[in-house]
Amino acid sequence: MTAVRQDAWSAEDDLILAEVTLRHIREGSTQLTAFEEVGERIGRTAAACGFRWNSCVRKKYEAAIGIAKAQRQKRSYMKKQGTLAGNPAISSLAPVELDEVNYRSEGVTEETISIDAVIRFLRGWKSTIQDTSRHVKSLEKELRDKEEQLARLREENQHLSAQVNEVQTDYRVVNDDYKALIQIMDRARRLAFLNEEDEEAKTRFKMDANGNLERIE
Repeated sequence: MTAVRQDAWSAEDDLILAEVTLRHIREGSTQLTAFEEVGERIGRTAAACGFRWNSCVRKKYEAAIGIAKAQRQKRSYMKKQGTLAGNPAISSLAPVELDEVNYRSEGVTEETISIDAVIRFLRGWKSTIQDTSRHVKSLEKELRDKEEQLARLREENQHLSAQVNEVQTDYRVVNDDYKALIQIMDRARRLAFLNEEDEEAKTRFKMDANGNLERIE
């Protein structure tokens, strides 16, 4: 199985990072402040949260970022006009609009931008889910392959263990036969040596009057 890093980001961590960062963008706060808040909530450093946002999460929420910036611009505009002064509740519920001049100059309505942004966001989210699903299927296939490989290795190990046991048994038999043969050869040598001594002991000679040796029976 594929090992999982202890510091790996989960989908829930990414979602918290996106939600907090988008809220800070809407409210006109800095992303650094958002990263610090996220770090406190999920037990990571602000630097780690910033790196995760810029390297992975941000591109998934480009449409939402555009909407959040539009909300920030509208809030800033309304505050300058004094419309929402003294009523924070209305300020937080103000509709998403952009500068009227920008809309007219581009010939695009707020409703069109919002719908297009939502469509892009949903398409991006669908693509992310599909990528995640493919990755999960790939991991499942890899896991099955590893399990099959492990089963083959276990079977091979059992086969080799049986062969080793058989060889060890043959070795003990051969070793015992060799020791027995050595013992037999030693006894044979001793018997041959004793026979030679007996022959020498039985054969005796004496010298006769003429100085010749003759065997004594």
